[in-house]
Amino acid sequence: MNPADIASGAIAPAQEGSFWLMFWGAHFVVKVVMIGLLAASVWSWAIIVNKFILLRKFRSAMDQFEEGFWSGNSLEDLYASLSNRPTTAMATLFVAAMREWKRSFQAASSSYMGLQARIEKVLDVSIAREVERLESNLLVLASVASAGPFVGLFGTVWGIMSSFRSIAASKNTSLAVVAPGIAEALFATAIGLFAAIPALIFYNILSGKVARSQARMESFADEFSSILSRQIDSHVGRDRAA
Repeated sequence: MNPADIASGAIAPAQEGSFWLMFWGAHFVVKVVMIGLLAASVWSWAIIVNKFILLRKFRSAMDQFEEGFWSGNSLEDLYASLSNRPTTAMATLFVAAMREWKRSFQAASSSYMGLQARIEKVLDVSIAREVERLESNLLVLASVASAGPFVGLFGTVWGIMSSFRSIAASKNTSLAVVAPGIAEALFATAIGLFAAIPALIFYNILSGKVARSQARMESFADEFSSILSRQIDSHVGRDRAA
């Protein structure tokens, strides 16, 4: 092969091989793969931004509620102010437990039996609901992170197959014929990695933040359950004395 042909063939893709031209020059299947991966990337970034905003508000709301809860105010007053519409996750836990508490004390004294277990069950269910809300759409990030590179690789394999068919049809193996098709095919893998890497990184970060929020809610639930347990023992002791 003439070295001049090789040099001219290497320069042409560099001049004409912009991302836009590589996209339009790719096979139809490869284009579909690229568009799908770009859409997945946009969707992932929308979820990432939304989750960061949600978790920041969630953490701020927990700080505000705990400050009010541990300020020494009456639990009855706090319940009265939050019972109609709890505005935070911890407020939801508090209202659910207090509602079960009040139902039991409004009934016969025999309802004290198992009250502690019922309160703990209510708290566990409330925590599970809040965690489910925080974890919503995180599965999308995990899916993009795991499947993105493979989808991009599928586009690359398909593009290389198309390039080899074109080479066989033209019976020309010069670099000018081979390089553009391979570059277009590899572009699909690059887009797959572009979508998968941020999704993987932020999935791990957001999962860690959700886990810390869950641990904080569980810690509050344990402390509040202990407070109510002491109240139950006090009421039972007074009833027995009477």
